[in-house]
Amino acid sequence: MNIANALTIIRLCISPFFLLVYLKPDFLHLSTHHLPYVLLALWAISELSDAFDGYLARRYNQVTELGKILDPMADSIAHTTVFLAFTQAPVNLPIPLLFIFLYRDSVVSTLRTICALKGFALAARTSGKIKAVIQALAAFFILLLMIPHATGLLSQEKLQFTSTWIVIGAALYTIYSGVDYIYANWTYIARMLTPQNPAQTK
Repeated sequence: MNIANALTIIRLCISPFFLLVYLKPDFLHLSTHHLPYVLLALWAISELSDAFDGYLARRYNQVTELGKILDPMADSIAHTTVFLAFTQAPVNLPIPLLFIFLYRDSVVSTLRTICALKGFALAARTSGKIKAVIQALAAFFILLLMIPHATGLLSQEKLQFTSTWIVIGAALYTIYSGVDYIYANWTYIARMLTPQNPAQTK
């Protein structure tokens, strides 16, 4: 355990709390006007911890095998959590959009794990990092839209319409990043899918 991994674990803990705050603000005695600001603060802390854990790990030579596993898992959980929350009021995103994020992360994680067990690592792609930034910004802009909605300056219909198109844009790039990841690592993936000759295993 080090500072970088501690920040990653904090990000993991923030995700379910974000979901609770979004779905049950009354339970926490949060008014409609205060809710967007609290959610923005939680999201900012989550994304800043993502930026700093990687920086600190490299800066102080604290890159660990645990961190390599926890960091992408925390990213996936954080982003899935926020978009899952947005499928409920007041944002009301179409649920099928959420599955695009889930399918992409599940496929990439499974391929990475299987290839690691086979003894070779799949290289990370720049498109994957851009995908994470785009998803984070999409969530950020939707949270900003909740502020005028809470004050009555933005209607429910416009909030849902604008948020949906923001997430469609993020979903399209998410699909591209998944295809790019598979294409760039196809040599290793094909090796994984190719049955071994029994004579080679003796």
